[in-house]
Amino acid sequence: MEEWFIALDKSLDIPLYEQIYRQMKQDITEQRVPVGKKLPSKRKLSEFLSISQTTIEFAYGQLVSEGYIISVPRSGYFVQDIEELAYVEKQKVKEISIPERSQTAIDFSPGMVDPDTFPFTKWRKVAKDVIDEHAAHLLQLGDPHGDVELRNEIATYLYHSRGVICTPDQIIIGSGTEQLIPLIIRILGSDAVYAVEDPGYPLTHHVFDHNLRSAIPIAVDADGIDVDALQRTPATVAYVTPSHQFPTGSVLSAPRRAALLNWASSNSDHVIIEDDYDGEFRYASRPIPSLQGMDRGENVIYLSTFSKSLMPSLRIAYMVLPSALLERYRGAFIQYASTVPRIEQHMLARFMADGQFSRHLNRMRKIYRKKLHILKGTLSPYEPRISYSGDEAGMHIIVTVQSQQSESELADLALQKGIRVYSLGGYQSSAVQDFPSFLLGFGGLHEQDIKQGIDKLMAVWNIKKMDPR
Repeated sequence: MEEWFIALDKSLDIPLYEQIYRQMKQDITEQRVPVGKKLPSKRKLSEFLSISQTTIEFAYGQLVSEGYIISVPRSGYFVQDIEELAYVEKQKVKEISIPERSQTAIDFSPGMVDPDTFPFTKWRKVAKDVIDEHAAHLLQLGDPHGDVELRNEIATYLYHSRGVICTPDQIIIGSGTEQLIPLIIRILGSDAVYAVEDPGYPLTHHVFDHNLRSAIPIAVDADGIDVDALQRTPATVAYVTPSHQFPTGSVLSAPRRAALLNWASSNSDHVIIEDDYDGEFRYASRPIPSLQGMDRGENVIYLSTFSKSLMPSLRIAYMVLPSALLERYRGAFIQYASTVPRIEQHMLARFMADGQFSRHLNRMRKIYRKKLHILKGTLSPYEPRISYSGDEAGMHIIVTVQSQQSESELADLALQKGIRVYSLGGYQSSAVQDFPSFLLGFGGLHEQDIKQGIDKLMAVWNIKKMDPR
């Protein structure tokens, strides 16, 4: 230990050695420093605090005399066991109660990815290639929009896989959509009125609330957001998930896509925020093209992330801004630094440039398609007491249970047996379904856990398999 954080105030009448003594004594009696810990040498501490060694010596001498520390010849000073000091009244440290998350054997979270199939070997090689003595420039701040190497790869990928038409200059990289959305709110101004899907992603609602922006809920059905209902509101900004609506899984139909784009082009203040958080994962056919690629009036902000396609902990997301909003963004945030470390940006860029990202996506589509097939096959014998929807894409489905019990009651019963499910009611502003419904994610579960989890869940809910006769 070469340092010890001590706040010295030279304006006080209390001598500096007394201030050092008091703070060290308090740290020791409150057990912030373990018994036997070596104190910094008088020379090191004097250099650290920019005071004389004599001052340190006075403070240490007082602590030694009172038994808080011990001096060992040719070794230094060490914290003494204050349990031996009967006269020391030790201050109790207030214990902070942290609510424990219930332990679950099976978690049907819609936000988890498969942890066993990540290409660690390829990622390790990319890291080794990027992090060497030639990468010293990556220690400095880079482009505030994100390094061009990654933006180039994202632009190419988006064009070929999602039909997004943009240049690398239009791409802004950030550490998650919850970090990018407030930036969008800033550039759209205080007069913008937001509409959101109902049900929808709760974190988005929280971000709007946190930024003092109210959001008008617009109902979602099998064809996606109700554009007619949107047009009857004063909303100027529509936040949508058209390729795979979260959480229902519905895909915005072609007529409604056209209607939504027409709504956006009908007024210069109208903007669509297209969140394409897991548009890559569609199993019955090719991924649905983006709204941004269909837009002719530059009215769509495209937003996406690598959380589902690669790993949630990577914390890299991006948005594609229309030209007019890009100029507004530059004017507002030109002094901002990128929130994503440059080394991680270059690792991802290399991973994409080498073709590893595309290969990983292709592999994961097959794995998730198989897991979805297992989930649906395991649920099938329990029909008609249960039904499911939203299986066209993504990494979860919606299961509806014909039960007189509420969603919270059924969820609690499952949790008591070590199974966590997610109520659809937690994603919508008002309960509208006739029967309780739940999101069942399958991305992070092993195939056997899916089978066992469903059978156990149905037993907990007292739902019998259909008689094959």
